[in-house]
Amino acid sequence: MFTSVLSEGLDLPRSGLRVTQADAELHLTVEAAVTPSPLEELRVDMLVAEDVKVAQGQPLMRLRSAPEIALVAPMAGRVARIDLMPGHKLSQVVLFHEADGDRYAFKVDGAARDEAGFRALLQATGLWRNFRSRPFGQMPAPTETPAAIFVMGVDSRPDAPMPSVAIEGREEEFGRGLEALKLFAGVKCFLCEPKGAPFGGAVPTDVTRLEVGDIHPQGAAGFLIHRHFPAQTERRVWSIHAEDLADIGALLATGYLPETRLVTVTGEALREPRLVKCQKGADLRGLIQNVVKPGPHEVMSGSLLEGRSAHWLPPHDRQVSVFTRTSSGDKKHWFKAALERAARHAPIIPTAALDQAFGGRLPAAALVRALASGDMETFTQLGGLSLLEEDIALADYVTGARPRLAKQLHSMLTQIAAEEDAL
Repeated sequence: MFTSVLSEGLDLPRSGLRVTQADAELHLTVEAAVTPSPLEELRVDMLVAEDVKVAQGQPLMRLRSAPEIALVAPMAGRVARIDLMPGHKLSQVVLFHEADGDRYAFKVDGAARDEAGFRALLQATGLWRNFRSRPFGQMPAPTETPAAIFVMGVDSRPDAPMPSVAIEGREEEFGRGLEALKLFAGVKCFLCEPKGAPFGGAVPTDVTRLEVGDIHPQGAAGFLIHRHFPAQTERRVWSIHAEDLADIGALLATGYLPETRLVTVTGEALREPRLVKCQKGADLRGLIQNVVKPGPHEVMSGSLLEGRSAHWLPPHDRQVSVFTRTSSGDKKHWFKAALERAARHAPIIPTAALDQAFGGRLPAAALVRALASGDMETFTQLGGLSLLEEDIALADYVTGARPRLAKQLHSMLTQIAAEEDAL
């Protein structure tokens, strides 16, 4: 077994939430929504109309560019609102929960016998969206075949729910999903496990098992991919959360999509942290309404590192962070405000903390310079194609960089993607 315990990383503040499956409370919010991921653009054709009753898992829409890929209802309910921007661009489809609703059954006979059937099932059920393809971090193209798949059984971000906890009692489903990944021809599969706590159940012998530490960013997918199987424009690498893989196994066994995912709700504005099982696309305000302290607060999806204000739980998130919103009547001095608006920002000084924020596996100073100067060639040579914004959120946290490194990385990847499309 390989050991991916890096010597670098930062021990970040945590809420002290006890993370065990037995402590998770079932909490289906009254409303939920299907939305794009942050920075994702989806143009869709609707399959349902407003005020129509739908079953949990029922296809609601299909992608215009890839009709075989569907987005499905996260819960049984009634379609309350459909918001599409010009060009059929998805903004949100909001559902109201109905307790007596049904679950939508998919035909899975023979789906796990060959790649074509397996691929078609994942796309028809919306589970295709659980994969993230690197470079660029988007949902894989319908015909894309990965060179490698990393199954993320670790997440070192502060207060993230442990994937190993999320699949407690679901070992058989997880093993079935892991076995099904081999249907992708020629794919190399990596299973990232917590150090000292390997997954139980059957793991295929041809799966490479990686032990990973719990200090961030040791459990960040980008750094693990960079070390063991770097992504390239002509060699796509996928990642998938262990709980999402167990969902695939459950679908293959029963024909139904699981109804919930494990989510942590933490932050200084709460009376106590919570561990909940909620539906995808849950209403974040509904998740916190009984535990938030009085006073102004901000609800963010994600951890304290990369979280962003949100109303609904995005497709890949499993954390909700709630912070107190401070309101001050003090106006900034004009000179300080002018400095903050200056076009020329202060340079980032290479420090040990910056190296640790990059996991000790990438030349941090050189990569930061390549991002700042827009040097795509150096960025690619240094391994930047394996990274996404959340992978370097810790670097933004320790440096307070302006403009943010994550924003620079997104711009760089967007530019590289545009050039690849033009070829």
